[in-house]
Formats: sequence, structure tokens, C-alpha cells
Amino acid sequence: MSQAQDPYFDLDPQRRVRLGMLTPSSNTVVEPICAQMLAQAPWITAHFQRFRVTAIRAGAEANAQFAVEPMLGAAQLLADAEMNSISWNGTSASWLGLARDRDLCVAITRATGTPATTATLAAFEALKLSGVSKVGLVTPYIPEILDAIKDQLEANGYQIPSALGLDLTDNYQIAKVRAAQLVEMTRAAAKAGCEAILVQCTNLAGAPLVEALERETGVLILDSVAVTLWGGLRAAGVDPGVIKGWGRLFREFA
Repeated sequence: MSQAQDPYFDLDPQRRVRLGMLTPSSNTVVEPICAQMLAQAPWITAHFQRFRVTAIRAGAEANAQFAVEPMLGAAQLLADAEMNSISWNGTSASWLGLARDRDLCVAITRATGTPATTATLAAFEALKLSGVSKVGLVTPYIPEILDAIKDQLEANGYQIPSALGLDLTDNYQIAKVRAAQLVEMTRAAAKAGCEAILVQCTNLAGAPLVEALERETGVLILDSVAVTLWGGLRAAGVDPGVIKGWGRLFREFA
């Protein structure tokens, strides 16, 4: 397709929506899945800026990967292209504390004038809107990280009937987790009595599985990549219902 035939370039530039995404350097899932999800909405495009994140572990050295300064620098580079919103497409605050992401969003908006959100803040907002109380976790993480995520959820009033991890620390390797394994873990969480399941990691390719698994299990499934896009659309003032076929999140919580 030539540029002249592309519906994006035929649009009045004022109608275009640009979603900025801060992305871990070792992530290979966020960009292709966001592109798939936005294919049906050619006036909305996602734009990515990376900063170095390679390992998901407990401890000060690993936590330092999520310092505000490199994230804010990346956000300012995105802002040069006049984003309608900027989202941190990573889940670090789910174990480091929601205050980290709230402070990050304030800093991004103060520095760029752009509304901001994160995977974790969007997930907690979706859980609040859903009205559920029993939440399951499907993650690639080690027990220490998984326990910290459970603590954050429990501190916000949620029960955790099931919390599953794969004991992985290399973020690049996390992207290699197969769909069949994610399906098996999600089914197990659903059978444990969860009302919603967080597929918690933006380097897991869970989003394409959500629609079918929700039909099969009857459980709301919130994939981290999908929920970040949902949050980014909301922050940009766009109805997330423009995304169809990717789960209840976009149909029911617009």
C-alpha cells in the first residue's frame, strides 16, 4: 500500500491520535501486539521509546532499572512527537508499589504537558470498575516478586485465590513463554474461583488469547499489554470500545 492509499495519511492530521509507550529495552511483545490491536483503528498509532530493563528480580540493583530519571527522559523524547497520552508499558509498580507509578505519571505530565498512565494503574482501575473481589495472577515471575504483587492486591482489598509464576528472571526469555502454557495457567486460575485474572507482565503474549479464554471460562481476563492500551486510550480521551475482539475490557469498561 502506498502512502497515498494509507487511510492514516488520508486523515486530517487533527484527527490522528498518537499513543506514546515507554517500553522495557528487552521487551519483544508490546510493539507487535499493540500494532495488531490498533490495525482496526488506523487513526490511532502507538509510538515507542525504550529504556534499559533486562532482569526482573528482587533487590536494589534490579529495582534501580525503574528509576524515574531514565523513564522521564524517554517520555520527554516521545513528547517531541506530540503524543496524546504517554503510558509506562511495564508492571514494576505492581510489586514496588502503586505510589511509584502515581509519582511517575505526575512527573511525566509536569514535564511534558501530556496525560500519563501505566500498566499497573490501568489494571487497578479496571479491577475497580469491574467490581470483582477475587483476583488470580498468571505471571512469569519468581516467588519473591509474585508475593509482592499479592501484597499490593491484598492491600487494596482483593482476595487472591490463585497466584501462578514461572520462576523466570531474564525478561527477554519471558517473551518465549508459549501460548499453551499461558492457557493452562489461566484455566487453572479460573478453576480456583477467581472472578478476574491478571496476566501480569507486558512481555507475555497473553492478549491474543483473552477473547477465547473469557468465553471458555466466564472470567474477566486483564492482560497487561491490553490494559495499558486501554488506559492509554482513556488518558487520550478516546473510547476504548473502538478496539473490538480483544476481550471484555474494551466492550464493558469503555
